[in-house]
Amino acid sequence: MEPSKRPRVKICCISSKEEAKSAIAFGASALGLVAEMPSGPGVINDKLIKEIAGSVPPPISTFLLTSRTNAKDIIEHHKLVNTNTIQIVDTLNSGTYQEIKMALPGIKVVQVIHVVGKESIDEAIELSQSVDAILLDSGNPNLAVKELGGTGRTHNWELSKKIRESLEIPIFLAGGLRPENVKLAIETVQPFGLDLCSGVRTNGTLDNNKLEAFFNALGY
Repeated sequence: MEPSKRPRVKICCISSKEEAKSAIAFGASALGLVAEMPSGPGVINDKLIKEIAGSVPPPISTFLLTSRTNAKDIIEHHKLVNTNTIQIVDTLNSGTYQEIKMALPGIKVVQVIHVVGKESIDEAIELSQSVDAILLDSGNPNLAVKELGGTGRTHNWELSKKIRESLEIPIFLAGGLRPENVKLAIETVQPFGLDLCSGVRTNGTLDNNKLEAFFNALGY
């Protein structure tokens, strides 16, 4: 794949400084650090998130994945960990994105949208006015125990393509990405970035062989 067409790669569910170094060495430009969630893999405590984020050199992006839904709570959460990006994995139910941005100048805000149907297109268009990027994933926030990421499932990439075509801000594509399907995902959606967790792990641990295979599929 031509370098100009390669999307950025975010490796999520990073659980140690060693995993962070390994992901960066293979070519990751962003790392996902998962805080408390109702379900899903990769959860670590806030102290460890802060330690890992503090060890990552610029210009690598560090994403705090927060399931908090109140703007004030999200602001306080970020102050505990000092990442350079906040990834909101659920719906913002109280407060505003502007409130977050004013309290945390220079911190990027990424909103996750779980692509469940055509209604996700309208949701993405509306939210794109308030955030720096949209991340399209395959969870289901409507379940009794919310799925807010890390499912290992793909979703309807044609819907993701329509979302990407409708937005002026970058999108990240997540959900079930592997070396075997990543080229098709890129050809279909043409995202700014890719986000993956389970596709490069074995028994929950970052697998260097899978990392190598994934980045080789991208031509790194």
